[in-house]
Amino acid sequence: MIASTAALTRNARGLGFAVPAVNVVDVLSLRAVIAAATAQRSPLIVQVSVKTLRTVGVDLLTFAFREAATEAPVPLCLHLDHCPDRTVIEQVVAAGWSSVLFDASDRDLATAERETREVTQEAHAAGVDVESEIENIVGLEDGVGSAEADHAYSVDVLAAVAERTQVDLLAPALGTAHGRYTSRPKLLPERARELASLTDLPLVLHGGTGLSKEDYAAFIAAGVSKINISTVLKVAYLRAAQRHMEKAAERDAWEPLAMFDQVAQAVTDEVSGYLRDFGAAGRAGDVVRGVTA
Repeated sequence: MIASTAALTRNARGLGFAVPAVNVVDVLSLRAVIAAATAQRSPLIVQVSVKTLRTVGVDLLTFAFREAATEAPVPLCLHLDHCPDRTVIEQVVAAGWSSVLFDASDRDLATAERETREVTQEAHAAGVDVESEIENIVGLEDGVGSAEADHAYSVDVLAAVAERTQVDLLAPALGTAHGRYTSRPKLLPERARELASLTDLPLVLHGGTGLSKEDYAAFIAAGVSKINISTVLKVAYLRAAQRHMEKAAERDAWEPLAMFDQVAQAVTDEVSGYLRDFGAAGRAGDVVRGVTA
């Protein structure tokens, strides 16, 4: 079933778990992550980067998601990840996706607030939820992001701006980074707890790849109810393809469909572990009330 991102993550926060938000790169990985959610009886947010959107196309991604999600027995959302481009957001809103992340972290505070409010008004008019990011979360995600935390604010400012802009989800800087960690990050679950005491909005953890199960639990206990996973799925996807190609070369036997099956299974297996780690496995029925889009 197709769900509301805001309602799904809000219900998850009340129930003490986080909804996995996983980035897909094509229709194959889209179907694989939905297969994992179905098998684990877990809610799931399917995320698409701007780069993937431009490569695959809005129409094909929208159609593929709706075909897969309509028949699925678990609540599913389709979400545009990290988008600073309002023209792209307008395309996705017109297509009726579940939600968008308007990434205004490259703007000054006044501009970020004004544009976020405008995006929210436009999206809400079409029944689309909005995730807000006005602070820099370091690292690159498919070409979007920054190596430096240029914009950082107090939790009071974040909560106040979120209230004024009427967004549905809030992505603060919590010590994580996009991509793969080369050293142990300084995580800030206490900052999430402070922010959760000021707003009842679902809080989002970006840069979830590479953290431990204990790290996830600490953030969820602090009020995070959407956790993003991307890099590790790309690795699983490409390593499965690499293994297949190496064996194909050894045998001189070339069968693309067999490779697709192996890639899909690798992605499904990888996602399944996160569904369990975030406490989402088996919770699809617990969050159904009020989540349909």
